[in-house]
Amino acid sequence: MSLAQLAGLLADPTRAAFCTALLDGRAWTAGELARYAGVAPSTASEHLSRLIAGGLLAEERQGRHRYVRLAGPAVATLIEDLSSFSPATPASGVTLAATPPAPTPLSATGRSAPPRSAPGPRSLRESTRMRAEARARTCYDHLAGRLGVAVCDAVLARGLVAEDSGPALTERGRAWLAELGVELPARSGRGGGRPVVRSCLDWTERRGHLGGAFGAALCRTALDRAWVERIGSGRALRVTAEGDRALRELLGVEFEAREDPLSPSSSRRPATP
Repeated sequence: MSLAQLAGLLADPTRAAFCTALLDGRAWTAGELARYAGVAPSTASEHLSRLIAGGLLAEERQGRHRYVRLAGPAVATLIEDLSSFSPATPASGVTLAATPPAPTPLSATGRSAPPRSAPGPRSLRESTRMRAEARARTCYDHLAGRLGVAVCDAVLARGLVAEDSGPALTERGRAWLAELGVELPARSGRGGGRPVVRSCLDWTERRGHLGGAFGAALCRTALDRAWVERIGSGRALRVTAEGDRALRELLGVEFEAREDPLSPSSSRRPATP
């Protein structure tokens, strides 16, 4: 596929909305994506077929259900990189549902990015969701938000990752993973494989968080061991009490498991005396 053809695939607001929604790393049905982007199922099906044919999405069928997901980490990186050049708002002509919008990360190092002007939240619900995502969320298959940045800072401070000539997992980092019982994919860091460590510019914190196979392994471990849990069906995460202990003991990260901003109780006002 040529660069012009690729650009044409992503130039459509509905197809762009589908790709950014799928940055949560999970498979969606065609119907879910149609509702998310506010288009008819037939329209969604046509757009999804073009994205699949173009190699940006992968399709899975289970019975009568059709599931799609991003074709892989390389596609997620492409979408994230392109998103960093645009405001963190839906593309013109597409009114998105309450499902969280996509992240807008990516680049290297922890240097601050130039500020972008973007409209604020359009409702209290959206404002609450944005606060939850800024605190902790997934960025495709790794941790982002204040949690992701805190973890990134911690692994650098402890020498698990070095930045001498680009981010790289150190021997101390590999030993630390082994103690946790976490293995990286065999092809990580090899030709054609995923980078072991990749630094992503966090779109809410304007500092780096961890991507690559190492970042994905940490996120997967945190979810599998219930250190974090998803809030509803979106990308926002809640740090559990067990996760709070694990972060302190393993990385020295003080990230208290506070009340979920999306929980009903968080919106209650104190009773008037």
